Amino acid sequence: MHTYFQEVQKLLSHVLEKEHVSIERASQVIVERLQKGGVLQLFGCGHSHLLAQEGYYRAGGLVPVRPIIIEPLTLHVGALTSSVNEKDPDIIQSYADQFNFHEQDILMVISTSGRNNAPIEAALLAKEQGIPVMSLQSLAYKEHPTRHKSEKRLEEIVDVVLDTHVPVGDGLLSRAGMQYGPASTVIGSTILNTLLSQVIEKMADQMDVLPVFESTNVTTNQNHNNLMIAKYEGRINFK
Repeated sequence: MHTYFQEVQKLLSHVLEKEHVSIERASQVIVERLQKGGVLQLFGCGHSHLLAQEGYYRAGGLVPVRPIIIEPLTLHVGALTSSVNEKDPDIIQSYADQFNFHEQDILMVISTSGRNNAPIEAALLAKEQGIPVMSLQSLAYKEHPTRHKSEKRLEEIVDVVLDTHVPVGDGLLSRAGMQYGPASTVIGSTILNTLLSQVIEKMADQMDVLPVFESTNVTTNQNHNNLMIAKYEGRINFK
C-alpha cells in the first residue's frame, strides 16, 4: 500500500525541484493576461481532459478558467473512441469554434505524451491567433516521434513547458512485467493547482477582491460567487 504513496512523494519532490522556475514563469504570464481581461483556457483529451476540468469551477479555485470541451475527445463518449479521435489530424479544425479565443486569453494544452494530433493542432490553432500557449506534459516521451504532419512535438510549439516527469507508460510501479500505478493525473493536478495558487497569490498583491470561488458547502452567502459568475459568464459557461 505504501509503495505508491512513496513513489508519488518522490516524484512530487523531483518536480518541485526541477519545475519551480517554469511554474513561476507560467504564473506571471497568466497573471498578465488575466489582468487585461483574458481567461485561461484548458484543453486535453481522454484522461488529460480530467485535468482541464480540474481547474474549472472549484471551491478555492481561480474563477477565469475555461475547459474546452470537445465531446468526441472525452472519456464519457467512449475510451476507445476518444483515443482514436485524439490521433485524428482533422478533428480540431472541425471543432475550432469551441476554442473561442479572445486577444488576451492564454491556452494550456495537457497531453502526457505530447505526440498526438489533437493536442498539437490545438496549440497551433492558438499560436495562429497570437495566443500564448503552455503545455502540461511529460518530456520523458520526447524520444517518441510525433504523429503530426509538421513533424513537431508539442514542446516544440508551446511557449512554456511544465514537465510532469511522469515515466513513459505512466505507471510508477511494476510487477510480473506489467507497469501500473499511473501518476499523470495526480502529478498533473498538483502542478496545475500549484500554478493556479501562485497566480492567485500574485493577484492578491494587486487587488482587494480575488477571483476565487468560495465553497457553497461552507457558506450560504452566495454574493461573492454570484459576482464572480456575472463577471465572467460572457466567456465561461457556468450553467
